[in-house]
Amino acid sequence: MAPYKHSVALDTEKCKGCITCLKRCPTEAIRIRNGHAVINPDRCIDCGECIRQCPHKAKKAVADKLSELPFGKKFVIALPPPSLYGQFENLDDADYILQGLLDIGFDYVYEVARAAELVTEYTRQYLKREDIRRPVISSACPVVTRLISLRFPYLCDNLVPMLSPMEIAAAKAKDEALEKNPGLKREDIVTVFISPCPAKVSAVKNDFAGHKSNVDYVVAVNEVYFELLGAMGKIDSPSPISKTGMVGMSWAVSGGEASALLNDRYLAADGIENIIKVLDELETASFPFLDYIELNACSSGCVGGVMTVGNPYLTKVKIQNLKRYLPVMQNRPTLDEAKQIPEEFSYRQKEYEPVARLDSDRIKAMSLMKEILVLDNKLPGFDCGACGSPTCRAFAEDVIKEKAMLSDCVFLERGEKK
Repeated sequence: MAPYKHSVALDTEKCKGCITCLKRCPTEAIRIRNGHAVINPDRCIDCGECIRQCPHKAKKAVADKLSELPFGKKFVIALPPPSLYGQFENLDDADYILQGLLDIGFDYVYEVARAAELVTEYTRQYLKREDIRRPVISSACPVVTRLISLRFPYLCDNLVPMLSPMEIAAAKAKDEALEKNPGLKREDIVTVFISPCPAKVSAVKNDFAGHKSNVDYVVAVNEVYFELLGAMGKIDSPSPISKTGMVGMSWAVSGGEASALLNDRYLAADGIENIIKVLDELETASFPFLDYIELNACSSGCVGGVMTVGNPYLTKVKIQNLKRYLPVMQNRPTLDEAKQIPEEFSYRQKEYEPVARLDSDRIKAMSLMKEILVLDNKLPGFDCGACGSPTCRAFAEDVIKEKAMLSDCVFLERGEKK
């Protein structure tokens, strides 16, 4: 298996070796070694929680830069997400943003919200099938899909087998550009997603369930935002470009996706700690009455991504105000088309990636587990993080796997035990 390409990076010069990120990482992917944080790439899910929590700004999201885009050399298509619409003050028309994107150099704009409306209709019909695992879990958030593949193997089959709106928008954008510009060739076109979070950058870098991404570049919302501010200020009357409705724009916030399914048997949760709790309970069959679960790793949904600008709660209000006068839905396949997810929009189910496996040999793994439990029982159980591991249980595993020394525990050194 090829190594997973991440979009969360550490600046060791800024890192002070505090344990803030260590304690908040939801997958225990971080350790403190030699005075600074170390991120385990096998466990990292690019949720951005360490970026959000680090008091020293030592964690950062890595994305493409606007200066790196092939403006003038290729036909460059912008893919703005619904969350972008809520970043601006006193905005009453999404066309100002779309016109601004054209004015800063993009050749064409295709809203991801348009693809989100297609996904909504396909999902509505998918939920009517009798041969699916319930409750169905949305596959739109790449943090959730990676988390499930790493930690919740029994839930892999619950994910809706459909690509995210980002991927579908990129594919549809290229087709539409070719249709409207007959002289273009597919190799002349590049798509640029404007991302609110590092997880979507990683989703593009890595093959998702064997699917090669339709997105060619990913730039951050917070970089495009400042370019757009200047461009939008010069627009008197924008061209009528937007082709999305309330449903598509609602995908920016938690609950917007699920509420559009016309099915009351759904649950929507946001925030990485909350979605882990939901998945833990779901794996033990605690929600047998639900048909659909929408999970967003960022608080309030995509508007809470670490690559955005605005306060997520205020952004949510702006989205609500902006969509008030929009039509309900402008992009919908016919009923016959929606009964079957198109092959180009579907993917094979995610497979379990056992990164926490102690050894490929089951007998040896069980022996290591016994050693870990014995050592864990000797530790104080304070989960203080002073040893450089997030919990005493994690420290015991690190010691047994020879990634830490027992002397790193200050309480054992002082003779304090359980």
